[in-house]
Amino acid sequence: MDETKNFIHSFVEEDIGPGGRYEGMQVHTRFPPEPNGYLHIGHCKALCIDFGTAEKYGGICNLRMDDTNPAKEDAEFVDAIKEDIHWLGFDWDDRFYYGSDYFERTYQLAEDLIRKDLAYVCELSAEEFSRYRGDTAHPAISPYRDRPWEESLDLFRRMRAGEFPEGKYTLRAKIDLASGNFNMRDPVLYRIRYVEHHRQGTKWCIFPMYDFAHPIQDALEGITHSLCSLEYEDHRPLYNWVIEHCDLPSHPRQIEFARLGLNYTVMSKRKLRRLVEEGRVSGWDDPRMPTLCGLRRRGYTPASIRDFAERIGVSKVNSTVDYALLEACLRDDLNAHAGRVMAVIRPLKLTVTNYPQGESEEFEVENNPTDPDAGTRKVTFSRDLWIEQDDFMAEPVKKYNRFYVGNEVRLKGAYVVRCTGFVTGENGEVTEVLCEYDPETRGGNTADGRKVRGTVHWVDANNCCEAEVRLYDMLFSDPEPDAAGKDFIECLNPDSLEILTGCKVERSLGECRDTDRFQFLRLGYFAPDNKDSAPGHLVFNRAVALKDGFKK
Repeated sequence: MDETKNFIHSFVEEDIGPGGRYEGMQVHTRFPPEPNGYLHIGHCKALCIDFGTAEKYGGICNLRMDDTNPAKEDAEFVDAIKEDIHWLGFDWDDRFYYGSDYFERTYQLAEDLIRKDLAYVCELSAEEFSRYRGDTAHPAISPYRDRPWEESLDLFRRMRAGEFPEGKYTLRAKIDLASGNFNMRDPVLYRIRYVEHHRQGTKWCIFPMYDFAHPIQDALEGITHSLCSLEYEDHRPLYNWVIEHCDLPSHPRQIEFARLGLNYTVMSKRKLRRLVEEGRVSGWDDPRMPTLCGLRRRGYTPASIRDFAERIGVSKVNSTVDYALLEACLRDDLNAHAGRVMAVIRPLKLTVTNYPQGESEEFEVENNPTDPDAGTRKVTFSRDLWIEQDDFMAEPVKKYNRFYVGNEVRLKGAYVVRCTGFVTGENGEVTEVLCEYDPETRGGNTADGRKVRGTVHWVDANNCCEAEVRLYDMLFSDPEPDAAGKDFIECLNPDSLEILTGCKVERSLGECRDTDRFQFLRLGYFAPDNKDSAPGHLVFNRAVALKDGFKK
């Protein structure tokens, strides 16, 4: 992160400065994802804040899997989360933990609270719990609040032993049933769940609630600043209560920030999982998905995503960011670093009728005009070429400056040619365009100074590779598919993917790497598909179009 300062940085500097609560201590943060799905662009904001804040102040950041809820958690997601974080350029060194590592210690602290008469076993059903919760004018009710601590301790131990069915008992903190903050109205600390845990197996049948487990984990790890999203602001008093009433080695400070809202997408892992399980996308790494692995496969770079996180900033107010800003960040990065190549994705044959049959020549072209260190490459030119179908019109519209009979066009970096005719098939469709080149215009320059308005990219038909190209659009056609009252499935964009086969690309692309990014001249920025591409079967994904839809 750069030298800009947000309110989190101000708090951190206050805390580690003279007289601060952490004076002389190293800043220590943590990133605690739940391993029940893949990280998405929303997680990226939190990830960059957690790791970036530690990085800015010479501190450290832990990676902790929040696996206190056994439902839907899987080792597959753990590995994917690690890969995504490393891809973004962050590292946790040897500080990798699981929330379940602390199950025994958390359980013992819960017993301590019972002994202090600060927690009790309650047997209200879920329906009764909701009914007795009260409102702003009436306190909550629990007829089991005054249960002797010895009885609660015995019941709690029997809960752990698996003597009771799910829903029979919960362990609740004894705080304040009349609190104006409903999170403090004797919140549940433990519940019974007979679900196999991805690491603990069936060892445990009671599991701590996040609001109880998380502050304990932070304190045990020596976290100084627990940075979390804004919905936990009302939970902060409970966070502090847990730390203050449990025997813990440190007292982290919780600081909240607004989550990332992005239009034309959903960022609920439950909804993303549904898209995957119902086959509406090809997987978590489908390039239309807002997951980091999907964005990476589509062609996004770590630098572009970190730039996006930096540009949206850190705020205390929830807002929705335009997806076009994310695309603008990628476009800026690729404009500076992506190599330029020529590709024809809807090929139309172009024959240079006065060029010698069987001969060819080479042209040296720049790999990236914006990068003086990018070097050059050689492309071949021959009688038989490919151009885009929309670069020819038999009956040109006004201001059309590309191929039509009688018009001169500059072939990018090669020659000026004049269209002399075209060939049609049985159905009247144009199958071939004919032209003649001017040998005096090598490199595209006209010695007599005549103006040639149109410039067209091309590929040598005798020296190219065939490829499949996938053109991606927004996964949702509605800018607010997650809005209340909408079925997000009905907001899916039926035209979010177009697959083109038989595309023609420069021969050099036959040996590109997964990490390479290219600007297909006049078409957009593309990346090799890191899953489906293989020798002899090139697949390219359009990462972003050239047109900048973001209004600066």
